Amino acid sequence: MNFRSLEDFWAFYVNQHSKPSTRRWHFVGTLFSILFLFCSVFFSWWFLFFVPFSGYGFAWYSHFFVEGNGPATFGHPFWSLLCDFKMFGLMLTGKMDREIKRLGKRPVLQVF
Repeated sequence: MNFRSLEDFWAFYVNQHSKPSTRRWHFVGTLFSILFLFCSVFFSWWFLFFVPFSGYGFAWYSHFFVEGNGPATFGHPFWSLLCDFKMFGLMLTGKMDREIKRLGKRPVLQVF
């Protein structure tokens, strides 16, 4: 798929993260990546090794085993990273559900 703008990709990205647990796994992976990045700055550069593994590991797990689709990272790595941080920020501030509704997507109800 070709996207003309980040906003176009964002709508696709949100659609690929329709289940709440997929978004939660992404949130955890992004949080761990940020924590490992800070640890690499303040403690040891060896923590840098864990930054991509924690971020991608949690995210890819959620796509393959929860959402049942492929990660957007494979086709659009840079835009996917930007959208991941945008989703993280919206989830952190409690605005992700509002964004899903704005885009016309209905959140999938899920127990876990």
